[in-house]
Amino acid sequence: MHDPRVLLDLETDAVRRLARRGYSLDLSSLESLLSSRNAAIHETDQLRAEAKQVAADVQKTAREGGDTSALKDRARALKTEIAQLEEQQDKLQEQMRELLLTIPNLPADDIPDGDSDEFAVEARRHGSVPSFAFEPKDHVELAEAMGIFDFERATKLSGPRFAVARGAGAALERAIAAFLLNLHTTRHDYVEYSVPNLVTRETMTGTGQLPKFEADLFKTGVGTRDLYLIPTAEVPLTNLYAEEIIDASALPLALTAYTPCYRSEAGSYGRDTRGLLRLHQFSKVEMVRICAAEDSASELEKMVSHAETCLRELGLAYRVVVLPAGDMGFSATKTYDLEVWLPSQGKYREISSCSDCGTFQARRANIRTRDKDGRRAAAATLNGSGLPIGRTVAAILEQFQQQDGSVIMPEVLIPYLGFRRLAPDGTPEK
Repeated sequence: MHDPRVLLDLETDAVRRLARRGYSLDLSSLESLLSSRNAAIHETDQLRAEAKQVAADVQKTAREGGDTSALKDRARALKTEIAQLEEQQDKLQEQMRELLLTIPNLPADDIPDGDSDEFAVEARRHGSVPSFAFEPKDHVELAEAMGIFDFERATKLSGPRFAVARGAGAALERAIAAFLLNLHTTRHDYVEYSVPNLVTRETMTGTGQLPKFEADLFKTGVGTRDLYLIPTAEVPLTNLYAEEIIDASALPLALTAYTPCYRSEAGSYGRDTRGLLRLHQFSKVEMVRICAAEDSASELEKMVSHAETCLRELGLAYRVVVLPAGDMGFSATKTYDLEVWLPSQGKYREISSCSDCGTFQARRANIRTRDKDGRRAAAATLNGSGLPIGRTVAAILEQFQQQDGSVIMPEVLIPYLGFRRLAPDGTPEK
């Protein structure tokens, strides 16, 4: 959430920057709300000062044996006026908060313009895209032929865009998750967490999913409480420190978790709905970093390198792109996408997004830092996929497929799997 004074500051040029995201900032409404709220605060303070003086006058007049009735009438009138102004102030504050909660983060100045992935700028590539002496199959055809994923039975259970992993498919998912968690916790110094999959409205609001994107969430009720299924572990991990002050000497904090993720994908309109690429329920290993605001840019580069290490260790060909201002997530000020090569599509497809959110989420969730001199400031938060399990499975099946329909497993997964190859019928082979 923004500081309204920052948005109204001409030097911030918030209107221009938000326009790069396709957002039109209503400065007049924001300025009117802020002015009215400040006027109400000023008037309330004046009346409180008068009420304090009247109270003193009542005591003095009483001691002197004078008539205090008029003073007491004024004291009662002031109490009523103050209560009315406080109510007005609360309403104005809530109206301003509701407006501020819908305004996305300001994009960084060093990212490209544009409103789709067509405007993304490639930063680098790694690995050679595999070439085949045969027509490569997509991961759905491979997985169904092997019997390691069952999309038809998943639809019977839950409807479209769900998947059932079976046998070596389930083992592959488990192996990828274990490998990624071990990598992040032993080499990248993340602390692993196991977090709730159901969170409150306040928690979703803290990281920016609410109020704007309620249609993308799955909601459930427990008694009188409304709870939401997490779309990513970013939500509970970041909010672990909501309403807290972190000693600056403890920064940066690095957190990771492996969780199921739930997304309605209300705006996907049929894109990538085949197979494992865009499911309503999927699993993911998430990375979150919390740092001082001035360190967020360098922390983003570090997080991207961690996500890249995952793909390099798996031997997958990928590229890194900088997203344009109009194609970033609501809370991000800068985002790198890592895109893995999918032979069946003949293109790179997104497998990880790593975002610097600056102080945007921390202000919403009230996550602050305190330096050695006692000074407090909003923290900065970052999040990134490291990696989603389903898309990683899809990339492995497609990039490492053989002409006979078998698939060679990445070397780093063999200790977790216990086999090196999946035969065309899905039988694990050592």
